[in-house]
Amino acid sequence: MIVATGMDAGPATAQNFTFLNVAVEGNQRVEPASVLSYIDLPRGTPVSAGELNAAYQRLVNSGLFETVEIVPQGNTLVVRVQEWPTINRINIEGNARIDDASLSELVVSTPRRVYSPSQAEEDAAAIAAAYEQQGRLAASVTPRIIRRSQNRVDLVFEVAEGGVVEIERLSFVGNRAYSDGRLRRVLATKQAGLLRRFISRDSFAADRLELDRQLLTDFYASRGYVDFRILDVASELSRDRDAFFVTYNVQEGQSFDFGGVTASTSIEGLDAQDYLAVAQIRRGQTYTPQAIDNAIARMERLAIQRGLNFVRAVPQVTRNPRDLTLDVNFLLERGERIFVERIDIEGNATTLDRVIRREFNVVEGDPFNPREIRAAAERIRALGFFSDASVDARDGTGPGQVIIDVDVEEQPTGSLTLGGAYSTDSGIGVNLGYSERNFLGRGQTLSFGLSTASSSQSASLSFIEPYFLGRDLSLALSAFYETTDLSEADYNTRSVGFSPALAFPVSLNGRLQVRYRLAKETIFDVDEDSSPIIQADEGGEFSSSIGYTYTYDTRRTGLNPNAGILLRFGQDLAGLGGDADYLKTTASATAQTLVWNEEVTLRATLEGGSVNSLGDNDVRVIDRFFLNSRQMRGFEPLGLGPRDVNAPNEDALGGNLFAVARFEAEFPLGLPEEYGISGGVFFDAGSVWSLDNTDGFGGVEVDDSFNLRSSVGVSIFWTTPLGPLRFNFAKALVKEDYDRTQAFNVSVQTSF
Repeated sequence: MIVATGMDAGPATAQNFTFLNVAVEGNQRVEPASVLSYIDLPRGTPVSAGELNAAYQRLVNSGLFETVEIVPQGNTLVVRVQEWPTINRINIEGNARIDDASLSELVVSTPRRVYSPSQAEEDAAAIAAAYEQQGRLAASVTPRIIRRSQNRVDLVFEVAEGGVVEIERLSFVGNRAYSDGRLRRVLATKQAGLLRRFISRDSFAADRLELDRQLLTDFYASRGYVDFRILDVASELSRDRDAFFVTYNVQEGQSFDFGGVTASTSIEGLDAQDYLAVAQIRRGQTYTPQAIDNAIARMERLAIQRGLNFVRAVPQVTRNPRDLTLDVNFLLERGERIFVERIDIEGNATTLDRVIRREFNVVEGDPFNPREIRAAAERIRALGFFSDASVDARDGTGPGQVIIDVDVEEQPTGSLTLGGAYSTDSGIGVNLGYSERNFLGRGQTLSFGLSTASSSQSASLSFIEPYFLGRDLSLALSAFYETTDLSEADYNTRSVGFSPALAFPVSLNGRLQVRYRLAKETIFDVDEDSSPIIQADEGGEFSSSIGYTYTYDTRRTGLNPNAGILLRFGQDLAGLGGDADYLKTTASATAQTLVWNEEVTLRATLEGGSVNSLGDNDVRVIDRFFLNSRQMRGFEPLGLGPRDVNAPNEDALGGNLFAVARFEAEFPLGLPEEYGISGGVFFDAGSVWSLDNTDGFGGVEVDDSFNLRSSVGVSIFWTTPLGPLRFNFAKALVKEDYDRTQAFNVSVQTSF
């Protein structure tokens, strides 16, 4: 008798066998016909031992049977099988860092289906990979089975989580222009620091190294280092296997500036100088790829505006090693005549097609521009609706046509926030909020917020349609309720109303918002010892106003990565119905730059405003300006400006005019940057002044003239998992006798 079980059968393997019948034994779920199809041996014809063994292998590789035995018995071939058991249930044991629900999503094996050892091993590997993403490279997962009756098993994944393998040190070799500390701030990976138990970014993840390489390359490229190379990235595991030492070996090269910038073309009737004018690149400006990309986009956009499709601007760069400059010539030439046949979108189960399609500046039938397609892909990713988004072009159904394929993978866009806040101004508070950034898949934002502190309470509901009427026009609708109970003032305020607004771009960096606001604003619980000026304002008024705000921001879109400015100018006109009648104007300008190899941040802010009554009534205290301790450090909220010193409460009255200038520098303190602690110094100067009327109130003596105040101080910045903390230690240099100073201020806000 010969038994074919995958083992060596000795000399008998040379025999031939002939059988007329096949008997299948032990099968319960699998039909005998299926077994016969796998063995695939002819009857009545001699079969060699090799063919018999091949039939055995086919049965084993089918994945249906735990054991297989093929036994020739006379004219009958007996096939005995034992089927794999079915899975009764699946358990995960030993996990604490990742809950069962999260790990169960990674398991493909399913109860009431046939157990597969290979699938169980793949599931174990997927669970181990989840721990690897958290930096637990020592985690191990072992699949085990527990036999039950009726050929069933319980599948158990035994997890040994191990410890977190942290980034103990990030170091650089070959860097001369920038310090290790500056380069570490560029990377997404962070060293393990003082708060390593709370910060997740200090754990080692191999796939993050590729992102860090790109971030480092982009950092140097934006600063003119066109020859920058990362020669090697070495990641070494410590002897105790609980920490990694990552070293970047870099070659910086030299920083280049723009030299001569020209444009040329062979297209008849096209004036290259017109296109050079929109490049906006200056000689001596630090060379950056972004400047080149922006210039190309402007030139090609100008060609489209003039009815010239398929014009491409190709940069030709000439290196001048002597003076470290790069001459750039933009060659304007005809590109291929290719049109967009259609745009196919896949993967969006919730998000509507039009939300994705509106990020394209082209539609079916338009000329194909690869640069526009890449820009559309970036805009789709920037929506924040998708965990992954790819945009590719492929050949269309005819010559000169392409099909654009958009493949997205959606991610959750709703959030529920429970947070806490603290500041020396408003005390301890609680914040509760809900936000959905892709409401009903339409790309709209719906949010609700509720906050309460010892001195104020507020609730708000807002809705934003970013593409109103199918255009780059943002429509915002908001309703609000706010109350204040300031310890610095012996009166309370309440404001309830709604405000619609429209916002749209007016330039690359400029944006304009127009709005309407209707609110009921009430001053109540005025203390009898308060100033007569405030007592005269007690009661409620309706305010109906229209306004606008122009914003110019180069912090993200500017060509200088080390500097940026933010300008705001706005006005609100009240008097379109209602009781209030005034014009309020506010303006601010903020500039920031990095100096000393980008180790020190310099920041300056100028801010001012005015409110003017347009009717017979004076401007109420609720509409006047006050400076808080963030606008003017060294003074309490409501601590400076006109004050009724004869009133028992010595109330702060605010002013119709204010102006303040803030100058500060932030710099490292020599501590390891992973601690997130830096220092700063600041100087503030400003004032609040001017009231409509201080006459007509008996015994009132108010100095509402311009009296400059100033303060100086130091700051400690601490970036923690709970949020950014700022400690200000201030000294008022110039003040009035009735001003109220504040030597220390701290603020923090966190959500969890």
